[in-house]
Amino acid sequence: MDAISKQAVEAKMKYCEVCHGASGQGFQGYYPIPRLAGQQPDYIKNQLEAFDERRRVNPIMFNVAHVLSPAMQTALATNFHEFNPKPFGGGQKDLVAAGQKIFEEGIAKSDVPPCASCHGPQAKGDGQFPRLAGQLPDYVFKKLTNWSKERGQDPAKPDTSAIMEPIAHGLTEPQIKAVAAYLSYLE
Repeated sequence: MDAISKQAVEAKMKYCEVCHGASGQGFQGYYPIPRLAGQQPDYIKNQLEAFDERRRVNPIMFNVAHVLSPAMQTALATNFHEFNPKPFGGGQKDLVAAGQKIFEEGIAKSDVPPCASCHGPQAKGDGQFPRLAGQLPDYVFKKLTNWSKERGQDPAKPDTSAIMEPIAHGLTEPQIKAVAAYLSYLE
């Protein structure tokens, strides 16, 4: 692994924070940008590779990811993981209980397993499975409702995100809103 300076990592972190917010807390606006604070390092690295290889579509992130060395990817992923991911909140509070039920129990009639089975009981993720706790509700909603348009764009190179496609399609928009609301308040 190439050695990179602390200053180079700090400069790139500042660059990332322009969009992802101070300490990677995310940005809630017209186009919500995800929280990276507390995110699983393996997941961040996998997603940077997916953007670079165009398995995940986002022109801005392609331009960012394709210039990062493997060492810089590791450094950024480690730094974001170490931030304190306080919950952003913002989800509809009246949907939290329904979202928690889906997260913990799934929806048997739709073949949707409990979200907790991969993302963990506290939604903190593990390895390739991302942390969802505290994620912006609008970001979760947009990603799940647009899954096929943004993920798995190269079927010859599937990654762990392929697991989510049938699950995303098995959820209705109200169910997605409920799960997003629940996740937005988790620490």
